[in-house]
Amino acid sequence: MKRNHSQIMRRIGTVGGLMLLITGCATRHEAGPSGTPIPSVPPATVSPTVVPTSTPIPSTAPTPSPTPVASVDFPKMTLDEKLGQMIIAGIDDYSMNEEARKLLATYHVGGIILYKPNVKDTNQLVSLVNDLKKTNTVNKLPLWLGVDEEGGRVTRLPDEISKTPTSQTIGKSGKTQLAHSIGQLLGKELNAYGLNMDFAPDLDINSNPKNPVIGDRSFGANATLVSSFGIPMMNGLQEMKVVPVVKHFPGHGDTSVDSHIGLPVVQNDLARLRKLELIPFADAIKHQADAIMVAHILLPKIDTKYPASMSKTIMTDLLRKELGFKGLIMTDDMTMGAIAENYEMGEAAVKSVLAGSNVVMVGHDPQKAIAVIQALRTAVQAGRIPLDTIDQSVQQVYKLKIKYKLQDLPVSAPDPKQLNAEVQRVLAPLSAK
Repeated sequence: MKRNHSQIMRRIGTVGGLMLLITGCATRHEAGPSGTPIPSVPPATVSPTVVPTSTPIPSTAPTPSPTPVASVDFPKMTLDEKLGQMIIAGIDDYSMNEEARKLLATYHVGGIILYKPNVKDTNQLVSLVNDLKKTNTVNKLPLWLGVDEEGGRVTRLPDEISKTPTSQTIGKSGKTQLAHSIGQLLGKELNAYGLNMDFAPDLDINSNPKNPVIGDRSFGANATLVSSFGIPMMNGLQEMKVVPVVKHFPGHGDTSVDSHIGLPVVQNDLARLRKLELIPFADAIKHQADAIMVAHILLPKIDTKYPASMSKTIMTDLLRKELGFKGLIMTDDMTMGAIAENYEMGEAAVKSVLAGSNVVMVGHDPQKAIAVIQALRTAVQAGRIPLDTIDQSVQQVYKLKIKYKLQDLPVSAPDPKQLNAEVQRVLAPLSAK
């Protein structure tokens, strides 16, 4: 039965209150599940946070109507449904295919990441997004549909859309208001295509000139600059009801290896991280970051055995306990060379969940996403992963989908000319003398 808006809002309040009781200390203290507007950091310089110095981590049946997340009773989810919500998977085509359908209808994946090979033009992208949403209506929770839309060379939107500049260009402009406006612009663009999650902004500090993967994706080479521009962009996305996933914790700016290819090893200790790399993330947490992506980098002076995305020391001790992060912890793509060339992917995912990640990204090859889900299920059934650990992660997913009022509603194709006019308006300050 369809609910009117007031009924949905009352249900949100009731379920949100229940969730607070269920989740206890795991709940976010900075924003409740009622969908209250998120306060934005003023478009001015954000002073670096002083980081604490103590170390403590296919059916033929009629398609059901899109279901608001607030109507879902979390405790009634099956184990398979819960495990699916802990996965963001990639698909391999421009259109809905059988593999994508299976990910949603059989394995209940909670999110899909789209890359440039999934995007041909505006009409195709909208058709794909709407088909994914329609297929997902068999599930209890609406679908995250995300892209890496940072600006510059990291862009996934159709080629008809004028691109926003690199983070480095924004940082060099000296205009923090521009960062906030671009965050809102990116949110508006993603909304127009039915997308609801952006794996951005990049809060890495570009401290290593030889870094092959970050470079101009960073706002700059010092913590104050990165915080001053990254956080307004994050807040701009939030204001447009697009989930920003800040990255790559605990800092990918001082690497000389591309983690898409191999495993970077960074010889920085905690004292160095507290003085530099952690500051933008600490500031983002202070300003209500919803989700943080953890990098595939090995910091042997902090954890001699596991990269950050598999490290309890980094995700639980450092990010959760020391920095006080209450939101969603997500891994970078597990199919990247840093993991794929050094670990069995299913076992890596198990170790990552045990170490503190809530969502595992498997960005390429649906069969690999299925293998990860199967590995997680086996680990739960064998008692390696406590069911409570799974529940805590799914509660994080559940609360964030409530907060952003996700629904699997179709969208109409936007007019690229109108979006491009908005791009030009927002970017006008860059050309102003």
